[in-house]
This record gives sequence, C-alpha cells and structure tokens, in this order.
Amino acid sequence: MSLSEEVVLEGTLKPDGTLELDQKPNLAPGRVTVVLRQGAETKARPLDESFFQMMEGIWAGQKARGQVPRSEAEVEAERRRFREESEAEVEAAIRLQEESRRLRQQADTEKKTP
Repeated sequence: MSLSEEVVLEGTLKPDGTLELDQKPNLAPGRVTVVLRQGAETKARPLDESFFQMMEGIWAGQKARGQVPRSEAEVEAERRRFREESEAEVEAAIRLQEESRRLRQQADTEKKTP
C-alpha cells in the first residue's frame, strides 16, 4: 500500500476490543494496517504516576510558601459553625413564615368583622 492509499478515520474502541469506525473507509477490500491513537475526547483516565507527581509538586509548593494544613479539630469546628449558621437561617425563615401566616390570618379576620 502506498501513502496515497492511506486513509485517516476516527472511531471508537469498544471494551471488547472491537473497533467501530465513524464512516466507511474508501479503500479496496483486503488486508490493512491499523494504527490506534487515543483521541482527545477521552474523559476517564486512570490515575497514573503523573497525577501523583503533579500533586506532590502542589504540596511541595504549599509547604515552601509556609502553608500549614488545618487540623482535624479546625475542620470539624468550621463544619460545626456552618451547620449552626444554617440551622439559624432555617429557624429564622420558619419564624418569618409563621409571622407572615399570623399576619395574613389577622388581616382576614379584620376584613370579616365590620
């Protein structure tokens, strides 16, 4: 096969090893050579050595800048504070709703009485 008979197509490699081409190649039937190259659209990549090397670089940079990670107690204290703030906001919303309901009922009662 000469280079003039080379065709580049895209497709999908399935888990069972079969290849599904996006279009039919415009070549005469017969033996071919297939070269597979991972496409740019690949979404799920397993964690590999380069990921951990990148993370070690990030951690080293943080350490060099003097960043001290929060302790478990600090994280838990912040989580507790957020939970308390959220509960306070919910309770305030409930009080507001109850007050609004009471005022509507009061206004309805006043309309009914001459």
